[in-house]
Amino acid sequence: MKNGLEDVIAAETQLSDVDGEAGRLIIRGVSLDHLVSTATYESVAALLLEGLMERHFEPTELTRLLGEMRVRLFAHVASLGPELLALPPVDAMRALIARLPDGEDFEAALRLLAAPAVFLPAILRLQARKEPVAPAGSLSQAADILWMLTGQLPSAEQTAALNAYLVTISDHGLNASTFASRVIASTRAGLTSSVLAALSALKGPLHGGAPGPVLDMLDAIGNSENARDWLTRALDHGERLMGFGHRIYRVRDPRADALKRALRPLVSAGQVDHRRIALAEAVEEAALAILRQRKPGRALDVNVEFYTALLLDALGFPRESFTGVFAIGRTVGWIAHAREQSLEGRLIRPRSVYVGPLPQAA
Repeated sequence: MKNGLEDVIAAETQLSDVDGEAGRLIIRGVSLDHLVSTATYESVAALLLEGLMERHFEPTELTRLLGEMRVRLFAHVASLGPELLALPPVDAMRALIARLPDGEDFEAALRLLAAPAVFLPAILRLQARKEPVAPAGSLSQAADILWMLTGQLPSAEQTAALNAYLVTISDHGLNASTFASRVIASTRAGLTSSVLAALSALKGPLHGGAPGPVLDMLDAIGNSENARDWLTRALDHGERLMGFGHRIYRVRDPRADALKRALRPLVSAGQVDHRRIALAEAVEEAALAILRQRKPGRALDVNVEFYTALLLDALGFPRESFTGVFAIGRTVGWIAHAREQSLEGRLIRPRSVYVGPLPQAA
């Protein structure tokens, strides 16, 4: 038995390969570096869903269909009452998604790809006492999300940055939320049920909830000169440095570098405070040096959460919404894995080892 299921093979997949030793991520035969530099969210969605739905579609067609579905789903925003708006954004979003019909077909998948992109911006605006902004429909998924969030057409740099984020996190092997999606799919419960299970796993702080505290850490450090002393004190008190270390990667998380590159055009265009980036880079440098010294036998490097926090903050997302934004990008991976499991896999039913008391002898 391996507590945590490390190294236990639970599925065969054609969707993504995470090589933790080499620091490499491959999605459907294409490297992450290539996808981030060339692909749109819609083209990656088409790539991941290829052969798993009842029909083939081109990225341009998917862009149009997703836009139309976002417009249709905006009607659900009217049901966001005070009880839902009192919840954290990801919980309110989950409650709205739970109202969508279940199904295994392309229509169900399309609803689930569009739903979080529509629901999260509306929830955030209503919680800020602003009117929701209806989706434009004619925009890309990334651009429309930013339009619904701010009520202003995003710049090319902002759209490209969010698109890079959505592409980067679209799939990542058999992580906790993806495994949850496959478990539910193996029962034939439907795609909505699979996505809801995955979203419930994602919101746990050990899986998808850490990007926000990266900003809390940067705020507490304040300036580059304080970085080493602050980080040293944190480690002395047994605290975890947010944005460092990963369960799988023994080297640098390739997604961290992809998102760091995605931030550069925003800095060049003056759309993010360069001092914030300079502070983050100083913290990164100091933290890596301290971790190498303190924990020489452990592979602790920057992970995806570190630059996720900076990128989403620069785009105007409040830190309490970061898990929900992650879900917008990862839903396509959850759907693809659910369909792969449903089409090719069996009911997932592992065994357990009983370690409790035995009945007393008569």
